[in-house]
Amino acid sequence: MKPKQPEFSQETTQIAVLHRLLNPLAQCLTVTTARRILSLRADPIAQKRIDELAEKSNEGRLSSDERAEYELYVSTGTFIAILQAKARALLAEHATS
Repeated sequence: MKPKQPEFSQETTQIAVLHRLLNPLAQCLTVTTARRILSLRADPIAQKRIDELAEKSNEGRLSSDERAEYELYVSTGTFIAILQAKARALLAEHATS
């Protein structure tokens, strides 16, 4: 009997793919760029829109266009979060060397 493979959600798979694809970029980071990446935040207008869409999503009131827009914000946020994790790792590595 074959051992059962762990099941991964689509989101987990997407995150793993992003990590793998961003590794070469992370190797190009300098301490200065890593610090700048860590300071990335949505501008106030974008953040307000994200908050509005999140609230509507939680209430089940998103139109199909709004859902697509919200998913784009979420995907982009995930991309930035992974890049920031790689930047933190670089800074931690440089702090101990």
